[in-house]
Amino acid sequence: MRYPIPDLPAGTWHESEIEVEKSRFIAWVCHAPDVAAFEALLAAARHAHPNASHHCSAFIAGPPGEQRAIGFSDDGEPGGTAGRPMYQVLEGAGIGQIGCVVIRYFGGTKLGTGGLARAYGQAVSEALEILPRSEVTERDPLRLKVDFAGEAQARAWCAEHDIPVDAADYGADGVVLTLGWPRDLDRDLSALTSRLKGRLERLDSDAA
Repeated sequence: MRYPIPDLPAGTWHESEIEVEKSRFIAWVCHAPDVAAFEALLAAARHAHPNASHHCSAFIAGPPGEQRAIGFSDDGEPGGTAGRPMYQVLEGAGIGQIGCVVIRYFGGTKLGTGGLARAYGQAVSEALEILPRSEVTERDPLRLKVDFAGEAQARAWCAEHDIPVDAADYGADGVVLTLGWPRDLDRDLSALTSRLKGRLERLDSDAA
């Protein structure tokens, strides 16, 4: 499965701002491969803006459609007017591994529940419009054993098919290569087996 993620170094964020009825809504967006990365963003936002009225948030710490490592918070705004609209924008954008905090400075005019939901959603939407992105491929480890003479050919085949070799363990009778196999790609090794003239052994648990 390939999907877009924020193209941001760890510990950094993308920022944008809108104003609605004199209230400022400052959106911070980060790459959140795990919940800890999102929590670091929220802590940084609270530290940088201690006098803000609210620090509302939403995150998807996984691929689009993730159902467990997700969350959102209204941080004192009326229930359902901030965190959920923010989350819905993230979910609708189809971006994975993403965290967002919207920092609000109250401008003196109450927006009402509908106005708040629109403002928080708009703040996230505008941040995503100019968010730098890259793509990630979900992968699972696949272990293969080849003889020493076949290692170079196996590595060349992996490079041709954009499959990374994450580890190599050398033993007395050969090499165990751990590949980062794309999760949505069939584990068809017939072409590699043919290239190595059958000198290939699969060590993963679902080997035929």
